[in-house]
Parts: sequence; structure tokens; C-alpha cells
Amino acid sequence: MTEIPAGDSSSQQLISLLQIRYGHFQFESGHHGDTWLDLDGLLNPPDLLRPLANELADRLRSYDVNAVCGPMTGGALLAQMIAEELTIESYIAERISSGDGMNPNYRLPTSICGRVAGKRIAVVDDAINAGSAISATLTALHEADAKPVVVGALLILGDAFERSHAAQEMPVECLVRLPNQLWPPADCPICHSSIPLETPQICG
Repeated sequence: MTEIPAGDSSSQQLISLLQIRYGHFQFESGHHGDTWLDLDGLLNPPDLLRPLANELADRLRSYDVNAVCGPMTGGALLAQMIAEELTIESYIAERISSGDGMNPNYRLPTSICGRVAGKRIAVVDDAINAGSAISATLTALHEADAKPVVVGALLILGDAFERSHAAQEMPVECLVRLPNQLWPPADCPICHSSIPLETPQICG
């Protein structure tokens, strides 16, 4: 079970907006885990998100980015707020399929594919778990000849994403880190218990 650590005012503000539930969950990445975060409190009303978005924008400012891109839906809203703070463009990546069950697919809308080429881009999401949405967004940007230079998040759960190849290629900035456990379905110890599996699809 995840233990919520004490932290600074940003950590406490962010954690206060979350609803945390424990059990047996399957996420967008296909992984199983024991902690579910309801992120609706971060997005509704969006005014609660803006001070946190501005703080993350300050951390991304030094990377000299030309634009911000986030996967739908929470990442796209965060990208828009960060772009407003930095007075740069924001883009979205749309989810098009669940891929192979462990790697969902995202794409850039056709209307913006030609606009991202050569641009230094910060890729952001509200929360990163296994990082499947962020990794797929990075792939879509590379295919459009963009130059992702940093990954940003309000919240990172565990270390699964930062151990991935995608994260090792560039710096990662976040406001809060929380411990978390993830397993491929075949290795999930909770599957051997009597706790039913749920699929909240809260974050990649």
C-alpha cells in the first residue's frame, strides 16, 4: 500500500486534491497496481490546477522550449496552462487505440503535424505511472520530426517510467513523487488474492 510522505506546500496542495483508493487495478498501460488516484480533483475546477501548472512551467522554462504537448485529457489541459504561462504554443496527442494492451497508441492531429517539426517541445502529463501515454506521445512527436527535450508532470508514481528507455533519453521534472507498485499482469501478486480487478484507466 502506498504511504503518502510529508512534503512541502506544493506536495500537500497537490495531494489534497487527490482521492486515493487501494485495491487491485489495471491501468491504461496494461499493468496492474495497488493504488488508484482519482485525478478529477486536479482538473475540476481547473482554477485549482493553475498554480501547480505555473510552478511546473517555471521548472520547464530553463529548457528553452518552443511548445508544450500533452496526451488527452489531463495532459492536454496541463499543456495548455503551461503554454499560457510561458507564452508558447500547446499541442495535444490523441489516443487512437489500446495498442497491444500494454502500450496504447497516440497521434498528433493532422492539422498540427506540420507545425511541430524542428521545435523544442516539453511533453507533460498530470500524472505519470508506467508512462505509456507519455512514451506514445514522444513517439508521435519524433515521427513528426519534433524535438522533445524534457518530460514534465505534476505527479510521478513509483519509478517505472524513469527506468524506461524513453525517460532515460531526457530530463524529467515533477512537483511530487509518490511510491507505487506496478506489475505486468503475469507477475501481479494481487491476482492470486481474492481482491477483484478493476480498470479505472486513470493514468498511463
